[in-house]
Amino acid sequence: MEFQDIRYAAANGIGVITLDRPAYKNAQSYRMLDEIDAAFDLAHGDEDVRVVLIRGSEGVFSTGHDLGTAEGMEYRAALGAKPGIQTYDQFKKYNLDLLVKWRNFPKPTIAMVEGYCIYAGWMLAAAMDIVFAEEEAHFLGGFVEYNCIPWDIGVRRAKELVFESRFISAAEAADYGLVNRVLPRADLERETFAYARRVAENSPEALRMAKIQMNKAQDAQGFTQAVEDSLGDYVAMMWMPGGEMRVEGVKRLLTVDLAVRGRKGERFGLSPKTG
Repeated sequence: MEFQDIRYAAANGIGVITLDRPAYKNAQSYRMLDEIDAAFDLAHGDEDVRVVLIRGSEGVFSTGHDLGTAEGMEYRAALGAKPGIQTYDQFKKYNLDLLVKWRNFPKPTIAMVEGYCIYAGWMLAAAMDIVFAEEEAHFLGGFVEYNCIPWDIGVRRAKELVFESRFISAAEAADYGLVNRVLPRADLERETFAYARRVAENSPEALRMAKIQMNKAQDAQGFTQAVEDSLGDYVAMMWMPGGEMRVEGVKRLLTVDLAVRGRKGERFGLSPKTG
């Protein structure tokens, strides 16, 4: 299968999905999300693939949603969703349904995070079972479409970060429970793939049933219902009359811009069309 915004390869029991829009710091367009989903489907149908690993190209996991690149808008328009319920269904698919599907993917999944992991990047990483990150990775979560942050780091910590809107380091993300392991950049790929190979050696039946039970435990606490309910509140917020959600003159969310300014992020090459 030919992909434009990702790469996919499988070997030694591991399917590897690589986000590959380096010009936009791996911002997630609808085309990229469709291609990620197609890669997951390939991995699902391949009995030799026991575990799926997702990463970003050129040292960045993902800087969030594509908020207006020309190619992204062209692809979205070509999908042909009419105003009204079709537009809602499309928005729900790309911002909730696919994340829930990947969270429930029947094989173990691993996110390998380098560089920035912002908003939709956080959503994607958090939908995976395991998160390994390099020491210099930085995470930015918020009240987003797939609102998993209270489950990822706890309600009080989530409120603290979302109210202030700031990046957290990989070490903080590990302390808070989002990240499993923090590794030096030189060791990240080797150690993540070594872990994936050890997982791939395990019984497919044991892996499948263990994952089902872990997700059921979380769902018994209301996870899936909560993220589905939150989508409606997010849509209401985005269409609230008089609301100021984006920075004037650019397509960056105000909340992301606040965090970027807090880190003097202009020095780090973040695009105004992501997040």
